[in-house]
Amino acid sequence: MATIQRPEEIFSALTEDYKKLYQNDLISIILYGSGAGQDYKPGKSDLNFLIVLSENAVDQLDRALDTVARWRKKNVAIPLIMTRSYIDTSLDAFPLEFLTMKNSYRVVYGDDVLREISFDMNHVRLQCEREIKGKLLLLREGFMGTQGKQKRIQELIAASITAFTAIFHGLLYMKGTEIPTTKQEIIEKCSENIPIRSDVFMTCLDIKEGKKVYPSNIKDFFTDYLAEVGRLWKFVDTMEV
Repeated sequence: MATIQRPEEIFSALTEDYKKLYQNDLISIILYGSGAGQDYKPGKSDLNFLIVLSENAVDQLDRALDTVARWRKKNVAIPLIMTRSYIDTSLDAFPLEFLTMKNSYRVVYGDDVLREISFDMNHVRLQCEREIKGKLLLLREGFMGTQGKQKRIQELIAASITAFTAIFHGLLYMKGTEIPTTKQEIIEKCSENIPIRSDVFMTCLDIKEGKKVYPSNIKDFFTDYLAEVGRLWKFVDTMEV
C-alpha cells in the first residue's frame, strides 16, 4: 500500500468517509501531532485525528468500525472520539494532552473546537508534577527489569521520552514562552528556561527515532537520565504559578 507522503493527500477521502457515517452529527475532524507539523515522517509517523461528534452520535461508534480498520492499514491511528462537552469539561483533568494537541493541529473539516480552549496554570502544574513523579517511578521499576541489557534499556528510554515532550509543553506554557512545533526545538527551548540538560533529552529522542548514536555505556547514560528527571521533578515541585 502506497505510503502517505503528505497528510493532506487523504483529507478529502477521510472526510467523505466520516460524513457518510455521521452526516450532520459530524462536527469536526482535526489532525494533530507530528502529522500536523514538521516532525511527520512518511511511512513511520502515525496520522492522529480527533473526531468530534454530537451527543447523539457519540454512542454509535459501531458505525465506524470498518472505516477505522481500513484507514489503519494506511498508518492512520485509531481516532480520538469526543464531544464538545467532553472537551470543555476535561481541560482541568488533562491539560497537558489538550495543550500538546493545540500546539500542533490542522482543521480538516468543520469547526475549530481547539482554538478557544485555555488552561488554568494550577491544573497544568499539578499534572506536570504528577506525570514526572509517575514516570520517575516507572523508569526505576523498568530499569530493574532490564537485567542491565543495552537493548532493553534503549527500549525503556524510547518508550518514555514522548511523555516528557508533553510535560515540556506544559512547563513552557507556564513560563509564558512560545512553544515550538518540533520535539528538538521544544527540548532546546525548555533547557533555556528550566535547569535541565538538553543533551540528555536529545539523546533520548535520538534513541526513540532509531538513530545510531547510542551512548557507549548505556547504564551510565540511564543514570544521567534519571538524574535529570529528578531535577525536573524538584523544579516543578517548587514552581510558583
